[in-house]
Amino acid sequence: MPAGLTKAAIVQAALSLLDEAGMDGLTVRALASRLGVQAPALYWHVRSKQALLDEMATQIWRQIGDVMAGLPANLPWREVMRTYAMTVRGELLGHRDGAKAFTGTTLTDPDVVRRQEATFANLVRQGFTLADAVRGLIMLNDFTVGFCVEEQAVRQAIASGDERYSLDRRAELIGPQTAPLAVEAGSVIFGEPDTRFAELVELLLDTVARMRSAGGG
Repeated sequence: MPAGLTKAAIVQAALSLLDEAGMDGLTVRALASRLGVQAPALYWHVRSKQALLDEMATQIWRQIGDVMAGLPANLPWREVMRTYAMTVRGELLGHRDGAKAFTGTTLTDPDVVRRQEATFANLVRQGFTLADAVRGLIMLNDFTVGFCVEEQAVRQAIASGDERYSLDRRAELIGPQTAPLAVEAGSVIFGEPDTRFAELVELLLDTVARMRSAGGG
């Protein structure tokens, strides 16, 4: 095993490579070259590309956990969940193909999971059953990941000069005289992502509020 080659260094280099080359360019061979070692040297720390992605995702969720652990213990539940969704989105968008890369990964550090205890405790204190608190967070998480996968794909397509997401081109193809409502809907479907995400999160939180009420809180 090469001296100085640590799991942390491999993960950091892998995140940088992802930012530069995307998922298609994130290979064990390319990562080894970046670190100045032969590919077999990496297998002391990560046995496969999936194991590497697990380690990278764990680092991302560690950073999300840092934010959540820093929230006041009595922060209102709606702000807790809103912060969670916004933080997950920020971390995923912080890396090229971040949402796609970290979907289906497994956390490798139990401490990352243990740090969720404070969030669960806060939500239970505020009237959620544990099951409904978890369901609410899962709903926000799954929505956020899916939103980010689509957002990053569209962003990269537009950056490459793809005109498929031009509202004017869309309206021309649909025909404003034939389907005016479908044309108008485009401004919502392909509207400014930050605003659209925030609005949809609030709608989800309204649903979570009904779950809390049903639970007797």
